[in-house]
Amino acid sequence: MSAGEPSAREPTPARRAFAAILAKDLRVELRTLESIPAMALFSVATFILFRYGLDRTSLDGSLAAGVLLATLLFAAVLAINRLFVAELEQGGFDAIRLAPVDGSALFAAKAAALVVYLLALELVAVPAFAFFFLDSWAGLGPLCLVLVLVDLGLAATGTLISSMAINSRARDLLVPLILLPLLVPLMIAAAGAAQPLLAAGGPGYEDFGQWLGVLTLYDAIFALVAYAVYDFVLED
Repeated sequence: MSAGEPSAREPTPARRAFAAILAKDLRVELRTLESIPAMALFSVATFILFRYGLDRTSLDGSLAAGVLLATLLFAAVLAINRLFVAELEQGGFDAIRLAPVDGSALFAAKAAALVVYLLALELVAVPAFAFFFLDSWAGLGPLCLVLVLVDLGLAATGTLISSMAINSRARDLLVPLILLPLLVPLMIAAAGAAQPLLAAGGPGYEDFGQWLGVLTLYDAIFALVAYAVYDFVLED
């Protein structure tokens, strides 16, 4: 290999851009704490409302899955709405357009940052949910796998919709209006997988693998669609 040729192990411009954007977003969140604390507080407050609104000290099955997943979904919308605010205010979109890198690096970095935010949220929200509503914590282990697949689907779909709505003054309204219908299949599959795990008599696994397959398929389809169209969204 000649001196002028790049090393095979040297990161490509797209990988460097991905790493730079992701590191920037995580540093900003650690410095400002704008998204994760708000999501966590929203989740805990919602669980308290459900606790006293339903007048139930324990939940199981489909009701438990619905309360948990709905709370996590609406908490995620808080972060999705703010995902591209820094790029809008500081000219990040123009920088990506001018840089000699694929715009999909911005999509991948933002989706990865959103996954990190959601995982941090769940470190608080899932134990809080178990404390308020669960008699047995035995199903929480396999439930974590379900939530990871949900996070990936939320990140792929939420990142695409957020980037489409960011230039609108009504983005706080547009994001949930466009995003929530797209997430219906994801939530149905997640609820189907979570329901037997949160059953009153202990976790069950009927159709668990089938629902995981549906979640994986949803994640793959929306990740590929978002990756394919993101350059066109960025240009608009």
